[in-house]
Amino acid sequence: MLNLVGIVGNNWSGSTNRQLLQFMKTRYAAQFSLTLLETGQLPLFSQDDETHPTEAVQHFRHAIAAADGVIIATPEHNHSIPAVLKNALDWCSRVEHPLTGKKVMIVGSALGPMGTVRAQGHLRQILDSPGLAAQVLPGNEFLLSKAHDQFDAVGTLTNQATIKFLDECVTHYLAFLNA
Repeated sequence: MLNLVGIVGNNWSGSTNRQLLQFMKTRYAAQFSLTLLETGQLPLFSQDDETHPTEAVQHFRHAIAAADGVIIATPEHNHSIPAVLKNALDWCSRVEHPLTGKKVMIVGSALGPMGTVRAQGHLRQILDSPGLAAQVLPGNEFLLSKAHDQFDAVGTLTNQATIKFLDECVTHYLAFLNA
C-alpha cells in the first residue's frame, strides 16, 4: 500500500481544499493511505532559524520525506498560491530538501468560477525550483471551481462528472508514481 501525504494549502477552517483531500483519503483508501499535513501551524520561514527548526517544521519535513508521494491541494489567492503554502515550501527548500525527486500531484479547489488554474501554474514553477526539485505530474490539472456548491453537508463531492475526472487524474498519478 502506498503511503501518501496531502498538503492542505491554506489555513482556513472551512477549507474546501481540506475537504477535497479528505474526500480523496476516503474514496481511494483501497489504493493508498493519505495523511493530511496542515500548513497553518508552521512558523514564518527565516534563514535565522533554518538550522534549528521547530518541532512542527521537523514533523512536516519528515512526513514528506517518508511518503511515497505528495498531493498538494491549493486554493487560489490573488492569482497565486496562499502565503502559508509558500511558507511551507520554503521550509522544504533549505537545509533539508524532502521534496527533491518526490512525485507530486497538484489539485485545487476554489470558490470562484476559474478554479485554481493560475495558482497551479505558479505552484508548478515553485516546485521546479532548484531548492525543491519535485517531479510534478504533467497535465491532469484537477481544478474544482465553485467549490461551495460541489460538496454536500458531510464533505462528499456530489457531481459525478467531477468525481469521474478526479478518478482519471488519480489513476494517472498512481501510474506516474509506479513508473
